[in-house]
Amino acid sequence: MQLSNPATTDKLPAFVFQRSSLGSRDVCQLVIRRLFRVTLGLLFSVVAISGAAQNPTDTLVANPLDSPTIERHLEREPQCGCRNVPGGYPCPSGCPKCMSGVDCADQCGAEARWKDMRPMDFGAYGPGGYAGPSRYAHLGVYRLRPGDQLQVFYLITRRQNQGEYRLAPGDQVLIESVADQDLQRGTLDRGLVIQPDGTITVRLLGQVHAAGMTVSQLREVLEEKYKKLYDEPSIDVTPVVVNKLAEDIRNAVGGASGLQQQALTVTVMPDGKIRLPGIGGICVQGFSLPELKKEINLRYQEIVIGLEAEPILTQQAPHFVYVLGNVASPSRIQLTTPTTVLSAIAQAGGNTPDGNMRQVVVLRRAEDWRLVSTMLDLQGAIYGKRPTPTDEIWLRDGDVVIVPARPIVRLDNWIEQVFTRGLYGVLPVSFDVN
Repeated sequence: MQLSNPATTDKLPAFVFQRSSLGSRDVCQLVIRRLFRVTLGLLFSVVAISGAAQNPTDTLVANPLDSPTIERHLEREPQCGCRNVPGGYPCPSGCPKCMSGVDCADQCGAEARWKDMRPMDFGAYGPGGYAGPSRYAHLGVYRLRPGDQLQVFYLITRRQNQGEYRLAPGDQVLIESVADQDLQRGTLDRGLVIQPDGTITVRLLGQVHAAGMTVSQLREVLEEKYKKLYDEPSIDVTPVVVNKLAEDIRNAVGGASGLQQQALTVTVMPDGKIRLPGIGGICVQGFSLPELKKEINLRYQEIVIGLEAEPILTQQAPHFVYVLGNVASPSRIQLTTPTTVLSAIAQAGGNTPDGNMRQVVVLRRAEDWRLVSTMLDLQGAIYGKRPTPTDEIWLRDGDVVIVPARPIVRLDNWIEQVFTRGLYGVLPVSFDVN
């Protein structure tokens, strides 16, 4: 819009409206944004000043040791002495550098502040500090889950855990008689094979059940049956090949015969099961390795003697967390070590200036897959005001970390959508500014 009356324009002392390339949408957007930012900036400044006046000990100083409260605290504490931490770096020439720090354990569960600093030895391990101390185990007992990869080692032990050995299909025996040499079945090189149905075929008697019997029991059964044909049959039973099923299972894994361990690699399926030769599927989800070993061997003992299985975890299923929102590189992050929320955000490139670190959201799936969530305030941690933030929690597999936008950024986006692209996009108006 242009003022066409020269008399009117001459009365304007400083500003006149002329035709220019600056559109009304740009002018309004600039004016509105600056007004909102100045207003909110003043409000935030007033709140920050009043908060600092109420909590002077929580304000960030250039050097925490310069605080009068900390100086008085350090005067009461003994100075750092030369002491050797087990496995640490020795002190060959004097004491290590005395430093001060905050330990969350000093507050019995409460959050420690900078005013709680005390002398601490931060250089106990010297140049070997990059390796760190031998900390506690990440997890007390590891429980199997889908995606884990196992190797099950098989070994024929030749050990009988309970009672006499009982014949099984595939075993071979030698049957002899003093009364009639024609009753002999099998030789020491190749015995009479127990059939898959558990029977053997002998002269004059036909099929006789043998599986599940001990050698002495089979001898008594044959002796009793032959007494109907001979006065003194004098039957003798000699085992030639035993524990054949264990050999078959071991060979099915892929190994040759002999006292050598053979391994089968299996992966826990999405239904939580693995499949092993001879015993089929086993649900292993939630099992520890000792529990799984006991379960496998108990199942094998029901069908075979002298076979021992040893499961070993060779590869864990991958663990991931997801970081999105106002971070430099929203991404999926693989967990290879214990990881906190700030560690995950750092791996995602850190939060952007638009990120609201006072309201970081963590979404989590519980054991029964229900959704739980929490909101964390990590602003003081990244500004150095909170040395042991209670909101710095450990992440689990599958967690989603969201860094939302600051309120001023959301307001700016709202103005952009409603006014710049909405109202002025529909009703474009231009102003001439001189």
